[in-house]
Amino acid sequence: MVQSSDQPPSTPSTLRFWGSEQLSDAVIGAAIRVHRRLGPGLLESAYEACLTYELARLGVRLRAQVPLPIMYDSVRLDVGYRLDLVVEEQLIVELKCVERLDRVHLAQMMTYLRLSGLNVGLLLNFHVAKLTDGLRRVVNRYQDPPNQ
Repeated sequence: MVQSSDQPPSTPSTLRFWGSEQLSDAVIGAAIRVHRRLGPGLLESAYEACLTYELARLGVRLRAQVPLPIMYDSVRLDVGYRLDLVVEEQLIVELKCVERLDRVHLAQMMTYLRLSGLNVGLLLNFHVAKLTDGLRRVVNRYQDPPNQ
C-alpha cells in the first residue's frame, strides 16, 4: 500500500470517502499510536515509515516523499522540495523532530499548501513527550488572484 512518489496512489480494496476533519483525525490517531510505541528521540524517517504503515493498515491512500516543483516565469523547476506525505490527495503531513514547532515550520507548510493547491496540512513534531503538544493543523484559505 505504501507508494513511492513516482507511482499513482494505492487503491484499497474498499474505497472510502474521507472528509477533511475525519482524515485529519485518522492521521492524528495513527501518529499518536506511533509516538506511544516509539517515544521521542528517533529520526524523522523512522516515524514516517511507521506512520505510513499505520495509515496503510487503515486503508488510507497516501504517497510518501512527493516532489513539489515550483513554477517561475511559466517554467517548472524541480528544486528538491518534497512533501513527507500526501494523504488521500487532500492532506499534506509534514513530520518534524525538533525542540518545538516554530514560525518557520508554519511558513513552510503554508508555502507547501499554496504550491500544491491543497488546503489542509498537519505539522507533527515527534520530539515531544506528548504528541498533542507537537501537533498543528494548518488550513490555507488563500486564493491566488486571477491572471490579468
